[in-house]
Amino acid sequence: MTFVVIPILVGCLSVMTVRGRRESWPAGLPVARPRLVAAGGTYDGSRGRPSDAYVIQERLIAAAHGAGGTEHAHTAAALAMAAVVAARPQHAGTREKDLGECARAAHRAGRVAALPHTAGPASAEPGSALPDPAGPASGERGPTLPGAAGPGSGERGPTLSDSAGPGSGGSALPGSGGTGPVSSLDLVVLDQDQQPRLRYAHVGDGAIWHCAKGEEPRPLTAAHAFDGGPMTRGPGQAPALTPETGTLPLRSGDRVAIVTEGVTRAIGAARLKALLASGSSPAACLDRLYDEMAALEPEGDATVIIADVVTA
Repeated sequence: MTFVVIPILVGCLSVMTVRGRRESWPAGLPVARPRLVAAGGTYDGSRGRPSDAYVIQERLIAAAHGAGGTEHAHTAAALAMAAVVAARPQHAGTREKDLGECARAAHRAGRVAALPHTAGPASAEPGSALPDPAGPASGERGPTLPGAAGPGSGERGPTLSDSAGPGSGGSALPGSGGTGPVSSLDLVVLDQDQQPRLRYAHVGDGAIWHCAKGEEPRPLTAAHAFDGGPMTRGPGQAPALTPETGTLPLRSGDRVAIVTEGVTRAIGAARLKALLASGSSPAACLDRLYDEMAALEPEGDATVIIADVVTA
């Protein structure tokens, strides 16, 4: 009897597996949801001034690079990541436009940090939402900025006590030029549809790469920067922000990567392409990239996030 029952059970499980991949699962049965298996890190530059921050979550990866190489560069990156975490873009809509709104929230966070304020009776409570520098006519509130750059960043984001906050009595961040701390922003969200798809938003001098399973990696974005020079567009720059957004269908085994400007500057796009196409796991690929960084000793921070799409 046992030998009869076991093959029947195995056959039922096989049918359920095939059906689960091709059709909707019956209500009440568990289903494996698409997710990103990711590894990421920031290689600290020899300059000794941190400038990068990143976030890794189940269906979200993001990175930012603070511009200028000053002591406020990391503040700019942390503000951008804090705004992304607060906006929760993987749970807030499924349109490209929704990711654009998330990027603009990061832009407002940088702009607010640079606003000069004077102490008064309208002092803001700790943790309260920051005002929108665009004014009430914009119809949007600025995001509440948590104290951390987000899960997976490995770093705590700075508070705004040393920068301008509502009623803080402080002034704009030194060196901000009145435009606020400026950073790049690269953001990827994996949507859980019948067919997994990627939405992305990009602004600044970083890059987002896609490597379809069995194919060569290719960049999805173009750098918003002068050749080897400063960014032409980024969160915190005045007056408005127009991010580059897009949508891409994905398959299990596809790879997505985010790199800040420091990675491309250090090893070049050709070498990065070879590493992403090596077929090794995200963690192993990250280790190899770190080994090459150690040999090159770049001056600025270099951040990379490598994520594989898993659907089972």
